[in-house]
Amino acid sequence: MAKRDYYDILGVNKNASEAEIKKAYRKKAIEYHPDKNPDNKEAEAKFKEAAEAYEVLSNADKKARYDQFGHQAFEGGGGFNGGGMNMDDIFSQFGDIFGGAFGGGGFSGFGGGGQRRVKGSNLRIRVKLNLEEIANGVEKKIKVKRKVQAPGTTYKTCSTCNGSGQVTRIANTILGRMQTSAPCNVCGGAGQVIDKKPADADAQGLKISEETVSIKIPAGVVDDMQLKVSGKGNEAPGNGIPGDLIVVIEEEKHDKLQREGDNLHYDMYVSYPEAVLGTSKEIDTVTGKVRIKVEAGVQSGKILRLRGKGIPSINGYGRGDLLVHVNVWTPKTLSKQQKEFFESMQNDEHFEPKPDSSDKSFFEKVKDMFS
Repeated sequence: MAKRDYYDILGVNKNASEAEIKKAYRKKAIEYHPDKNPDNKEAEAKFKEAAEAYEVLSNADKKARYDQFGHQAFEGGGGFNGGGMNMDDIFSQFGDIFGGAFGGGGFSGFGGGGQRRVKGSNLRIRVKLNLEEIANGVEKKIKVKRKVQAPGTTYKTCSTCNGSGQVTRIANTILGRMQTSAPCNVCGGAGQVIDKKPADADAQGLKISEETVSIKIPAGVVDDMQLKVSGKGNEAPGNGIPGDLIVVIEEEKHDKLQREGDNLHYDMYVSYPEAVLGTSKEIDTVTGKVRIKVEAGVQSGKILRLRGKGIPSINGYGRGDLLVHVNVWTPKTLSKQQKEFFESMQNDEHFEPKPDSSDKSFFEKVKDMFS
């Protein structure tokens, strides 16, 4: 089922300020909070939906990418996902949004509560892609150093929280006197503490291990886009949830092609004789070389459009075009014979500029293409 628009979920418009977005989320979060709606699956879904919308719209970078690419900016496919937040994510990231009303962590509704599983930290890497890889999609195998549970590490139940990972307290809130829970300050919410660990493990029983991760990157990604590989970040101690691997796309510059959104631009140079007589040229595209026909009498600045030879839309809206810019190359040096020829042609009617309606300026041509 298609996701709802994040602005509609929070009930704000695209020009809403940061404070307005925060206020709207707080209102939704209180309305659908688990302490107010115990064992209510619909309320749980709306609570998570609002948290996911706020997680994006409250971050300037994520909001800009969402405004440009929609949900697809965080849903690359092939092992990537954006959203799908669980309750642990919500309370660990946005507990302060309730202003103390619900303790900023833990919950007792939606199925009667339970142990708060600690999540490992995320890892962040940059992956360089050339235009061909971006145009066609690619699978990359990347070596990642991540924390994993060291062999031989054992845990025992935390005596402070008795393994629940939470401590209960009574708080006076805007909704009245309510019982809330917060992560245990001894075990950090894991419900367990280290019993035994090998000498090469850290205080949490984890050690650094190198792993090769296969990353499927969809076609059409853009520079600085962030994709998420779930569960490939650092592991958490005990029965915790592994963090995620955040993949940042870095687009490499192409020698001959320039990208503009989903369209590509190519500068093609022709000589005077080729411009006068016509020719065919082999040019680079992201799917290989193609031969293009240049009509006799072509003018410098003419733009030839090769439809569908650009970059696929990340949103699945087709494919961009390749725009070939024709440049007639003027020789800087001439032989005596060549110079005499052009001097003799200075007053020839065939060499006199006679632009017609088809010989528009460069700016007019660009305007026509995108109008």
